[in-house]
Amino acid sequence: MAYPYSGYGGQMPGGPMGVPPPGSYQQQYGAYPGTFAPAPAQDPMWGYFTAIAGQDGEVDAEELQRCLTQTGISGTYAPFSLETCRIMIAMLDRDYSGKMGFTEFKELFTVLNGWKQNFMMVDRDNSGSVEPHELSQSITSMGYRVSPQALGCIIKRFSRGGRIYFDDYVACCVKLRALTGNFRMRDVMQQGSVNFQYDDFILCTMSI
Repeated sequence: MAYPYSGYGGQMPGGPMGVPPPGSYQQQYGAYPGTFAPAPAQDPMWGYFTAIAGQDGEVDAEELQRCLTQTGISGTYAPFSLETCRIMIAMLDRDYSGKMGFTEFKELFTVLNGWKQNFMMVDRDNSGSVEPHELSQSITSMGYRVSPQALGCIIKRFSRGGRIYFDDYVACCVKLRALTGNFRMRDVMQQGSVNFQYDDFILCTMSI
């Protein structure tokens, strides 16, 4: 049975909390990374990017981890792990280079800020972690419509000691966004159902 197209949610950033109005869908394709573009006028993100990017004008996972730590985007929460930084890059790595350019770098900060605000709304005691039912509420609030069985799998995958920490929360959001985007690109009839070739399935899942 095919689920309605609007049923698998997973909205892109753009509206309140980084989430557009229900039913809307934005595809935000950035320029492919390569060399440094001309410095964007008065863009504070450019300074962060050029301070860590390699000679090729791109940022890898180790460089991204250092940058996120230095910018303090995680606030009072623990810094992002290297694995989470790897999948952040993979989420926006449209040429499978393992790196990101400036456009993708800015897009990442946009979605990270949205996810952080969402997490803070459920982490009311500022402990840096939330309970499983709060993660479920957060996933639903972002527009995803998944079964209780799928939610249970997500909670087991990203919880530690019965809690979901900010780093794991972001990793969960990254995977949901990336996998939903991969699905949508193949669901050309917008029916909530697609057929995958084996190699395509492996590419979609193992790259994240």
